[in-house]
Amino acid sequence: MAEKKLIGKITHFFSKIGVAVVELSDDIRVGDRIRIEGATTSFDQVVESMEIENEKVESATVGQSIGLKVKDRVRLHDSVYKIIE
Repeated sequence: MAEKKLIGKITHFFSKIGVAVVELSDDIRVGDRIRIEGATTSFDQVVESMEIENEKVESATVGQSIGLKVKDRVRLHDSVYKIIE
């Protein structure tokens, strides 16, 4: 079974455009497989696009906040994990 490593927390969610703001505690790249979990949230997805201050980026590092397109609803304080295969 794949391992998962905590890489951030959801700090905001824009439901109309399906974008979550994630405050990072570890690095992330486009193409990474992630899992978002919370009290009522639980799904996996591949990072297809992310932005920092409306600029598309390929990677982001610890301490940055990113806008992340998500495939399902997320909630404040949900945890974001990187799946390590």
